[in-house]
Amino acid sequence: MWRTNLKVIGVVLGTLALYTLIANKIPQIQSDVPQSLSFGANVTSEQLVAAGDKLFNGAGGCTACHGLGTRAPNLVTDEKGAGPIGARCGKREAGKSCKQYLFESLDNPTAYVVAGYQPIMPRMTAQLSPPQIWSIIAFLESQGGTVDVTGSDIPAASAPTPGAGPGNAGSAGLAGGSTDPKAIIAAAGCLGCHTLDGQGGRIAPDLTHVGARRSTDSIRKKILDPMSSIAKGYEKLAGVMPKSFGTMLTGAQLESLVQYLAAHR
Repeated sequence: MWRTNLKVIGVVLGTLALYTLIANKIPQIQSDVPQSLSFGANVTSEQLVAAGDKLFNGAGGCTACHGLGTRAPNLVTDEKGAGPIGARCGKREAGKSCKQYLFESLDNPTAYVVAGYQPIMPRMTAQLSPPQIWSIIAFLESQGGTVDVTGSDIPAASAPTPGAGPGNAGSAGLAGGSTDPKAIIAAAGCLGCHTLDGQGGRIAPDLTHVGARRSTDSIRKKILDPMSSIAKGYEKLAGVMPKSFGTMLTGAQLESLVQYLAAHR
């Protein structure tokens, strides 16, 4: 009897060791997440610019397109002789100040598309909180211009956008924590680039039949790590999709979205 028990224990321990080894061999996927920001009314322009610098050059993902001179306009360097963005932002649209233009570019990026570029920018106010948005605006203004963003702009910008809380403590996920995949897709701004069931943009791959092209695991990995695979014909857009959804979504939301998309065959 004791020999049988030892064999059973050996098989169990061996199995556990095998799965532990396999698990450690699997690359761990970690999404970038913008740092949570909270400013008071007395915040200085230097503090805003410093915070915006970290977002722009870090987890905000802006440099995936801006600065290459191919997918989107250069912002921190000269663009076709007009200087960096702070020197030209007030001249883009008649009647709009630099601050107004930059906010519009982050909130409604298709409202004005610079000639020679495609409307590939996602709606950033669906992904970043108002303090994060306004710190980026301050940073961009500082690139050759005058920073006029103040603490009063931040609470006046808008009420927190559903799902605009990446990095916020206690965040319940996008769409207020809803597991309705359609609500998640709306809050994440997916249809700004992707088409689904006849609605949305045509910049990124059509998701209407994504379940026929990708397995459930592949869809999940693509959401968590957008650079894990690039759809054929969309190589020039590599890096545009935000890398923060793994942190912005709760586990239940992620699985709800994955199963919803996988069912689209």
